[in-house]
Amino acid sequence: MSIVIKSAEEIAHMRVACRLASEVLDYITPFVQPGVTTGELDRLCHDYMVDVQGCIPAPLDYAPPGHKPYPKSICTSVNHQVCHGVPGDKKLKAGDIVNLDITTIKDGWHGDTSRMYAVGEAAIQARRLNEVTYECMWKGIERVRPGGHFGDIGEAIQQHAEAAGYSVVREFCGHGIGRAFHEEPQVLHYGKAGTGEVMQPGMIFTIEPMINAGRRDIRMLGDGWTVVTKDHSLSAQWEHTVLVTETGWEVLTLSDGAPPPPVFVRA
Repeated sequence: MSIVIKSAEEIAHMRVACRLASEVLDYITPFVQPGVTTGELDRLCHDYMVDVQGCIPAPLDYAPPGHKPYPKSICTSVNHQVCHGVPGDKKLKAGDIVNLDITTIKDGWHGDTSRMYAVGEAAIQARRLNEVTYECMWKGIERVRPGGHFGDIGEAIQQHAEAAGYSVVREFCGHGIGRAFHEEPQVLHYGKAGTGEVMQPGMIFTIEPMINAGRRDIRMLGDGWTVVTKDHSLSAQWEHTVLVTETGWEVLTLSDGAPPPPVFVRA
């Protein structure tokens, strides 16, 4: 399957879907407190997407080949859970870190983003992992430009993570997105600059590095969805959906409550 180049009209639809996904995270932020269950966060997000935004939660009943349908509307990955954590009765406690992954469908177009949250007062080590992972995502975003290679993104992320003493999960990657939840290309979060497909204006894809405090090895839990670190070390992930423009990049999953870029980006 080839990489889809979006038209100006299609990009306009994507801007709407992506902004709405980010606004779900703005909405849910005050509720991420000690004592709340991940299931309650899922219910609140579901109702906001459906009743307020008029969106469809893309993860609900999503069933890629080899998987049973995903049973919830968002993913909630806590502490050593790497990705695709299934919301349930687990209560968040002070010191936890949690990733909330949101994908909306608006008028047939997908918007995909995730953020890390510290629940109460997280330990210094956990806060540092969140911060470095956020920087990794933006290091990758900064490498997006027409004529660049997708390997440029992976190298920038890998170098920043490993320089901090962390490891990059390799089994999952960013992806093209549009009318389909997952399109070409696959956007690896490790690699070598100058390799991979060449970026062109109109390409839209996610950059969503998963960074482990320990080793990069992972395993799947019995629910068939939740992925955890094998060594039980903490894991963090941030995600934005990015457009290749004529001169560089545009982050589509921004909203009023989105965290600002790191200082090195603003500079």
